[in-house]
Amino acid sequence: MAALHNPNRNHLLAALPQAEFERLLPHLELVPMPLGEVLCKYNNKLQYVYFPTTAIVTLHYVMENGASGGIAEVGNDGMLGVSLFMGGNALPCAALVITAGYGYRLKAALLLDEFNRGGAMQHLLLCYTQALLTQTSQTIACNRHHSLDQQLCRWLLLTLDRQSSNELILTHELVAYIIGVRREGITKAAKKLQQAGIIRYSRGRITVLDRCGLEDLACECYDSVKQELGRLVLRNPDSRHSADHATNWSRIKIQPSLST
Repeated sequence: MAALHNPNRNHLLAALPQAEFERLLPHLELVPMPLGEVLCKYNNKLQYVYFPTTAIVTLHYVMENGASGGIAEVGNDGMLGVSLFMGGNALPCAALVITAGYGYRLKAALLLDEFNRGGAMQHLLLCYTQALLTQTSQTIACNRHHSLDQQLCRWLLLTLDRQSSNELILTHELVAYIIGVRREGITKAAKKLQQAGIIRYSRGRITVLDRCGLEDLACECYDSVKQELGRLVLRNPDSRHSADHATNWSRIKIQPSLST
């Protein structure tokens, strides 16, 4: 199998012990995940779960007045569809692809059967669910208490961690939709980062030029989410690739944030 389309590029699949991984492997279906595709609508029954490798998916709520807000992202660090084994069997929000790429899907019934076996797979999925809940709660707290500049830095860093490039292909309008703010606010915050030499942006593209500078300006929310995922999932001692994951998600130093 070509390295570009290897299930082990999803850290959650790579963290499975060999026996569990080999049981799932024949049933993992490689699928393209184009920008803007809605993988699951609010409250729809889950037919598949998804393990992104190069794509990134945002989980977000849309209010009755059309306003939206992202609560978490799923990329090569995890799985879309944890509500399946938590008893809900339906996604309580919408799932939108915000970075085009690929992933592997698995029939929901097969994932549920594997989960109900208990053992390593069940433990790993529950640990990931806790990490996802941490991301959700930290996002809510960040959006309430931190500046838009800090929110943008957090979001950029978490997105970069889920891809191999320092270039993001998306508009200010889409970023504003994901974070749940006005586009003008994102444009103003991005302009500050560009003037500081940390990013370069043009229509539809944001390139991070100074990763360390971006980390210095981020709030503690980025580090909290990153550490929890590493502690619960990516540094799993049973992982077939745990050393690589620990390197990719190593602890960083957080400095005071950029004021508005």
